[in-house]
Amino acid sequence: MPRRDLIDAPGALHHIICRGIERKTIFDDDADRDDFVNRLGKIVNIYDP
Repeated sequence: MPRRDLIDAPGALHHIICRGIERKTIFDDDADRDDFVNRLGKIVNIYDP
């Protein structure tokens, strides 16, 4: 049975998992992870009230 959709509402908290689908790694290397963290930081700054 598939999971239900997440509730996406202002102020809602979500968690980030440390592995991908079928326990695969999420990032290819440190540069890939750093790129994700930098892009996430930009989004947080845009939408942080």
